[in-house]
Amino acid sequence: YVAAVYEHESILSPNPAVLVERRSALELMGRNLDIYEQQVLAAAREGAQIIVFPEDGIHGFNFTRSSIYPYLDFVPHPQSGKWNPCREPYLFNDTEVVQRLSCMALKNRIFLVANLGTKQPCERSDPRCPPDGWFQFNTNVAFAADGALLATYRKHNLYFELAFDTPPQPDYAFFDTPFAGRFGMFTCFDILFFEPAVNLIRQYNLKQIVYPTAWMNQLPLLSAVEFQQAFATAFNVNILAANIHHPSLGMTGSGIYTPVKSFIYHNMESIGGKLIVAEIPVITTDYKTNLEKTLGRISEKGNEQSPPSFYAEMMYDNFTFVPVWGEKGELQVCANTLCCYLNYRRAVLTDELYALGVFDGLHTVHGTYYVQACALVKCGGLSFSTCGQEVTDATALIDFQLWGNMSTPYIFPLLLTSGITLDFADHMGWKNNHYFMSKNRTSSGLLTAALYGRWYEKD
Repeated sequence: YVAAVYEHESILSPNPAVLVERRSALELMGRNLDIYEQQVLAAAREGAQIIVFPEDGIHGFNFTRSSIYPYLDFVPHPQSGKWNPCREPYLFNDTEVVQRLSCMALKNRIFLVANLGTKQPCERSDPRCPPDGWFQFNTNVAFAADGALLATYRKHNLYFELAFDTPPQPDYAFFDTPFAGRFGMFTCFDILFFEPAVNLIRQYNLKQIVYPTAWMNQLPLLSAVEFQQAFATAFNVNILAANIHHPSLGMTGSGIYTPVKSFIYHNMESIGGKLIVAEIPVITTDYKTNLEKTLGRISEKGNEQSPPSFYAEMMYDNFTFVPVWGEKGELQVCANTLCCYLNYRRAVLTDELYALGVFDGLHTVHGTYYVQACALVKCGGLSFSTCGQEVTDATALIDFQLWGNMSTPYIFPLLLTSGITLDFADHMGWKNNHYFMSKNRTSSGLLTAALYGRWYEKD
């Protein structure tokens, strides 16, 4: 099927904390919706059957609970019956944004997914009801090609979003299409947690995901395109991921991903939005990785002299590293219960320092979640203290096998190359209670090759 995602440079409110009237809130959102309208038309002309827009694209961010209120639409739960906002605009008040999105879908005969702020009155007798008498949600809406509202999803894992409430229970949101079956839906930070993202995929056996995000890139392990691809690979799904484009805030990176191929946009230089349109296969069967024949080579460690281990901070976590010296070798580094192993060979020795790092513990900065990671990274300079820094360019071409005795089945294989481009492992999977990834010769200089494990039970 043909899918589109739009990386949108939002027109932002100059003073998001200032209280405005609904009329000026609609005026600002209208300017973003005008751009959406052009992009839906462009995507439809290229044959797209579905288009996805980013998180916060319509209203922006950095609001307070009260200052966002004029920007919020009312959206009834789809369970409350079929509603076509474009054809039945008078059913509910404060639905101007939803109506415009519905009409874009209808006019262009395209499925459309967008993110907006919504409000929902609650009974003051409800102990969860906020003092002002309503909930405020970060919400995705999905429309059919006739403009009907198909599904809503209220973001569960908020990322320092003081304007919004967490829904009382996780939403499991999905909708059906004639061209690719069922699509699941979640937002941004949700991708790192079991609820609802992983549970949704497992419970409904989903193979297509729509994913609005406003992601701030963090190298070496959590660049947007790097993790979006790893998620598609780990869960054997297609992901249509739309990010916003604000390079000054570190926000860029969108794509259309299959488990074995991707169409991405990562651009920290120029301004303006970007439409990606790609044709991808509907996933029906599970990709089987070809394990046995590569894995004959994995040996348990001999007792040759290992280089010295050292500590450095990466992604705000205290990793234990060993340097990756010379043109070839076998390394091991352990922390807690996790041991990581690396066999490597460099095509040409370059004056770049690489290191193999391990972390097995609770990550506590910008969210709390348990990580088990084995990571081969290029360091920022030639001293050990630079390992773990954000690096965007590399020249070393490395053949490697990386494996670890992970305690969780949820492993995200990261493979990032120079200029924030993606590569794909030749082989990966489980063997003898170890998860491994191997690659002969990366397509360009290696930035990161990592097994990023999420041990959800230990969050």
